[in-house]
Amino acid sequence: MATFMIVDDSAVMRKNIRSMLESAGHEVVAEASDGREVLVNYVGSKPDIVTMDISMGNMNGIEALELLLKSYPTAKVIMVSAIGHKQQVLEAIKLGAKSYVVKPIEKARFLDIIDKVADQK
Repeated sequence: MATFMIVDDSAVMRKNIRSMLESAGHEVVAEASDGREVLVNYVGSKPDIVTMDISMGNMNGIEALELLLKSYPTAKVIMVSAIGHKQQVLEAIKLGAKSYVVKPIEKARFLDIIDKVADQK
């Protein structure tokens, strides 16, 4: 199974995503509560996939995605978005995010997206 870093400013959302991932046999190797923590935590854990919230304080998910992919262009990132963030999702995909999921997260759809992203080269 895959290893993950969860990036979200909500501790509850990080816990929910962790629960979904671990129940499917995946391992969470790092977490971050804002975009500024992404690079440091990524370097220390080298996860297979990063789930990244779009709306966070200090540095948002788009800025963090751009910074991460500049240093690690092969990083696989799934953006996590609220329904009203269509423009930001499109921007994230254009920057190199592999996919996205909309909150509230439906577990079956989320795990399907994860499988597809994990299989991408």
